[in-house]
Amino acid sequence: MANRILIVDDAAFMRMMIRDILTKNGYEVVGEGQDGAQAVEKYKELKPDLVTMDITMPEMDGIAALKEIKKLDGNAKVIMCSAMGQQAMVIDAIQAGAKDFIVKPFQADRVIEAIKKTLG
Repeated sequence: MANRILIVDDAAFMRMMIRDILTKNGYEVVGEGQDGAQAVEKYKELKPDLVTMDITMPEMDGIAALKEIKKLDGNAKVIMCSAMGQQAMVIDAIQAGAKDFIVKPFQADRVIEAIKKTLG
């Protein structure tokens, strides 16, 4: 059975890129969100196996959303997506329970490697 993944990013084209990489590699994208609040709602609703989460988003950022999701499910698997130069935020995210991070612009093989590693 394909692993079910939720993609969260405020940029539609970024979500499209990740969706493309995932579906080509046999993963099932069960939902998308464009901010942290949607990430939390959709996590509750869809119970995905893994979430890819942008760090910087309007309303509620990725780290706040990660913390909320970890409260709902201590075993949640979340991979953060960051732009270059967001090292401090990446460290915050790892401390808050993120399993891994991928840096934009995405390289398909790095995305898949992070997901395989996280899903075990």
